[in-house]
Amino acid sequence: MKNSNIKKVFIAGHKGMVGAAITKKLENDPSVEIIVAPKSNLNLLNQSQVTKFFESNKIDEVFIAAAKVGGINANQSFPADFIYQNLMIQANIINSAHITDVKKLLFLGSSCIYPANADQPMKESALLSGPLEKTNQPYALAKISGLELCHSFNTQFGKDFRGLMPTNLYGENDNFNLKTSHVIPALISKFHHAITSNQKQITVWGTGKPKREFLHVDDLAEACIFVMSLDKDKFLGATNHNHCYLNVGSGEEVSINDVVRALKNIAGFDGEIIYDNSMPDGTKRKLLDSTAIKNLGWKSTISLEDGLKKTYDWFSIHNSIIREIKE
Repeated sequence: MKNSNIKKVFIAGHKGMVGAAITKKLENDPSVEIIVAPKSNLNLLNQSQVTKFFESNKIDEVFIAAAKVGGINANQSFPADFIYQNLMIQANIINSAHITDVKKLLFLGSSCIYPANADQPMKESALLSGPLEKTNQPYALAKISGLELCHSFNTQFGKDFRGLMPTNLYGENDNFNLKTSHVIPALISKFHHAITSNQKQITVWGTGKPKREFLHVDDLAEACIFVMSLDKDKFLGATNHNHCYLNVGSGEEVSINDVVRALKNIAGFDGEIIYDNSMPDGTKRKLLDSTAIKNLGWKSTISLEDGLKKTYDWFSIHNSIIREIKE
């Protein structure tokens, strides 16, 4: 018989950067029984498999950290993969959670859901107020659909499905493959390779001028657990009852140049930085307004400098067991 004081929590995507961070945090909670499933046992793209998994495990809460993710190059190269896989993963999980009466669900989106020219910092109300950034539109549309799924199930069936829209993430267990990664892991990989191979130059995509907000994945994991701990009325009150999600970011805006300089110092690289202006910059600015979640009592605690050093040190140690990284 199940202990009524123990919650069965399914973490979808537990091997990814975000899922691994959430799993690590919840492992220390005696009131939680963590449920995970490797890809070899559960194909999240298969509706029947996902529904049967939920039915057999009697899950209480769900964190959806599973997603097809990547940087500008990956989004432009595989747009069909990004929209199809993300739509299927989130639809299968959310619908199965509804069918099996899961008590709470947290859907993780992305700041790219907001219009390319949205006012900065971007408020939750900016959603659908203008055209999206073209370089990752398929991914953004999938994430917007995931939000609408949660909202629609809440409206029609009285569910408690919530969303968090994180800013640009980085940290341990990130994707460091130069062909598909985001900017920070790509730069970490390049600097580390330059140091270990005695290279004298590093090439950075774009102009280095775009501004971004970054959040360490451990801060996001704390935010996820914090939001799931709130009672339904308090969470909905923070969203003004107009939607089911909140922004989550550090509130610190820096340029790509700033990140390059910080990592150059951390790595101890004394060579030349070359900016490839033929490559796209993406959105010029992308800063979230995280006032609502901060008013609830959460705030980030890991500075960008500390987070970059922590991530660079982790990569330096684990590089030998990470799949081969090629230019």
